[in-house]
Amino acid sequence: MSRTIPEPEGGAPAVATHGLTKRYGRETALAGVDLRVPEGAVYALVGANGAGKSTTFKVLMNLERPDAGRAEVLGLDTASHGPRVRAQVGYVPEQHTPAYGWMTCGRLLRHAAAYYPAWEPAYAERLGQALGLEPHRKVSALSKGQARRLQLVLALAHRPALLLLDEPTDGLDPVVRNRTLALLAEHLADSPTTIVVSTHHLHELESLADHVGVLSAGRLVAQLPRHELQRTVRRYRVEVPERWAAPPELQAGALRRTGTGRELQWTLVGEEREVVERLSGTGARVREVTALGLEDAALAFLSEEVSR
Repeated sequence: MSRTIPEPEGGAPAVATHGLTKRYGRETALAGVDLRVPEGAVYALVGANGAGKSTTFKVLMNLERPDAGRAEVLGLDTASHGPRVRAQVGYVPEQHTPAYGWMTCGRLLRHAAAYYPAWEPAYAERLGQALGLEPHRKVSALSKGQARRLQLVLALAHRPALLLLDEPTDGLDPVVRNRTLALLAEHLADSPTTIVVSTHHLHELESLADHVGVLSAGRLVAQLPRHELQRTVRRYRVEVPERWAAPPELQAGALRRTGTGRELQWTLVGEEREVVERLSGTGARVREVTALGLEDAALAFLSEEVSR
């Protein structure tokens, strides 16, 4: 029962990285990441601050060059075809850097439209209205939430083949956050799009995400379809005899352990029947098996130490 679950299977991925490694001085941001995002998926990339999510997106956009490994987006090597990649991607970065701060929002949207043959002015206007964007406000005067709304319109209005959304609801109030998620669902229904989205709030994507990847300290510790994640990660409440010691294979498969004395709760990876058989074979009695929600199942992989 390995902590790392195999990558998703399927046809040619929309996004693939091969041994992706990136360092900043002595700090390793990415350590041999092999990302696989199936075409048409909504892939949620989960991890704590500093896990490497934003660095991954920057490499995919060819805004950063890896120290080792390579990345492919829509079949194109990002290092060799950066402009072609960016032309087919809608990108919402984590940080707002107003390179065109002197422009108004409306002027910037018209400016961006000139670079995208598929840009839909009517769609851009509808998105802006739905998000409460103020066309006459200067970009440099936008708050964090207002800037995020502008970035979302810029990313969606040309209906790209791939969306890279780095914390897309960050800075938005609850009403606009819900509206944004509804707009993403509508966009998916109307446009053949692959989405890779990083978030601290995986529960927001409960109805959208169909694949999940978990980054921890620059390493991809799990990636799999959501149904596999929720099927193979379970919480087990067990009663154990005195002086009971877990066998090595169960310790290796444990994502989290809580409790003291004779009753323990373990979050374990594996086929439920096999896990129960192994626990029972050690003298433990399984009292309860609980399925986890999407967020709890994914975040269990971020527990680096057994909790007691």
